[in-house]
Amino acid sequence: MKPPFRKVTYLSNEIGIERRDGGEMILRLAEPLADYDHNMIVPLRKWAAAEPDTLWLAQRGPDRDWRKVTYGQGLGHVNAIAAAMLARGLGPSDAVMVLSGNSVEHALMMYGAIAAGVPVSSISQAYSLMSMDHAKLVYVFDMIRPKVIFVQNGRFFEAALTKLNLDGCEVVYVQDAPGGLPATDFRDLLATPIGPEVDAAFAALGPDSVCKYLFTSGSTGMPKAVINTHRMLCANVRMASQLVLDQAAWRAAEGAPVSVDWLPWSHTFGGNANLHGALYNGASLYIDDGRPLPGLFDETIANLREISPTTYMNVPVAFSMLLSAMEKDEVLAKSFFARLKFCAYGGAALSQDLWERFQILAVKVTGERVIFTTGWGATETAPVATSVFRESERVGMIGLPLPGVELKLVPTAHTYEVRVRGPLVTPGYYLDPQKTADAFDEEGFYKIGDAAKFLDPEHPELGLVFDGRVAEDFKLDTGTWVQAGRLRVDLVGAAAPAIQDAVICGHDRKFVAALAWPNWVGLPKVVTDEAAQGSLDTMLNSSQLVEHVRQGVRAHNKANPGSSTVIRRVLFMAEPASLDGGEITDKGYINQKAALTRRAHLVEKLYADPPGNDVIVI
Repeated sequence: MKPPFRKVTYLSNEIGIERRDGGEMILRLAEPLADYDHNMIVPLRKWAAAEPDTLWLAQRGPDRDWRKVTYGQGLGHVNAIAAAMLARGLGPSDAVMVLSGNSVEHALMMYGAIAAGVPVSSISQAYSLMSMDHAKLVYVFDMIRPKVIFVQNGRFFEAALTKLNLDGCEVVYVQDAPGGLPATDFRDLLATPIGPEVDAAFAALGPDSVCKYLFTSGSTGMPKAVINTHRMLCANVRMASQLVLDQAAWRAAEGAPVSVDWLPWSHTFGGNANLHGALYNGASLYIDDGRPLPGLFDETIANLREISPTTYMNVPVAFSMLLSAMEKDEVLAKSFFARLKFCAYGGAALSQDLWERFQILAVKVTGERVIFTTGWGATETAPVATSVFRESERVGMIGLPLPGVELKLVPTAHTYEVRVRGPLVTPGYYLDPQKTADAFDEEGFYKIGDAAKFLDPEHPELGLVFDGRVAEDFKLDTGTWVQAGRLRVDLVGAAAPAIQDAVICGHDRKFVAALAWPNWVGLPKVVTDEAAQGSLDTMLNSSQLVEHVRQGVRAHNKANPGSSTVIRRVLFMAEPASLDGGEITDKGYINQKAALTRRAHLVEKLYADPPGNDVIVI
């Protein structure tokens, strides 16, 4: 008998299904959406009044001590920044742009501008600090035309700022004023007197007021500006909170929830689900300056050794690195699991192998398994449209629609295309009426572009399984459809822990093959020969790695013998996915079309006859 899961009481998974001619279906949860806030500032005022001394935000300072802001202090700072924005004459037709990463000041600036009715656009740091040409930064700046730009460290962003036409735009910095540019110290904003105009601006905020412009990369071309309204975010955090029925009891017994999080606020997962979700629930958010990258993850480990989260939400690569660290560090493992209720992942698929190893460790430390939940959605859905809110023995699920969400399942040749309608959906793309019109069907459902199928068609209440992106699927030269998204997940699992992510190839070819990025954390577990562990190149050329991949993929092929599921060749790529090339977002999602285009020469190498020595032939 398997050990039990740590107890979480979830909402009923009773659903209603409207079946239409032609196989189309509309899915709705039986539980209706409860009342939700009319704007994003309501929960900040609520917690500042009810629990002014409860920690809201914390971040390590240069001395490694935590810089802390309580809910009471936070409301005062937010109101002062709102007053500063209003004193400058800013309003709903203007914008504030944030170039730097997550910080206490970033959060205060964001909520201060929103409290004044000014939309905020947090931009990926990569556009400023990693890009060589700054083309995307210039593009989004010219679209939004912000009146204020916020940077944490002015010196770091000097090069990026010089690429922008700053006429009529005020630069605000926290540390080190940018050289050669007029700029305002953030502390000046905090010193602004708070008058009745702040309450008046708060009263004017309604569900349809715009709070953010979030940029999403899309499949090709420059980023799109997704309009985020107060209705979207307020409805979505209420939907998510309805799923877990234990939260009030947990708070009464243990105090405020605690999260430790690094996910960038320029993305909907980090900025909406995690940051605003923490505010809505009155949680204490510890800003993690670590990253799931070599040399940077030590910061995350140090934070989790000290701070025990009540929930932990992250991308699969971070869970992989955390698990490897906890398996060697008993103190870290005990701290991580001490108060943990459940984990959640998003952005990519979690491998079954990782899930099982995680549960073995959880049982060793606590005697119980831990529920791994996940959601599904997009920047256009604020972000979570579905969730897995039950105990589950497998990964790859996307679950059921949240309260108030309608899913339209449109049958295709081999699966269902999923579309979304509800108060969580964006009204459209800023300054792009054509893309807005193209994004919705005739009934107002957002065409997200993903596919799904029922885990068990006879028991739809068990939920949906992600079945790839419709646009990524292709046909072999035989006319057989290949579901690239699902096959990519299968390959990563089959070759675990050697492959981090992959691009599935085979359009108009005779067989399926794959370009794979190595999992640098997992490679030493596969390549145990010390002589081969000297570098990434020697590990990628190791006979141990080749044999490991062959065995794993052969097992997959044996279990999935169809021409659309058998993988014949694999080629590892040492060069990481390119942000400037559009292959990846800084959240970690791979753009298959962009990667295939940029690496067309490697695709040809995969299909060469005979193949080169670096191509693994299964």
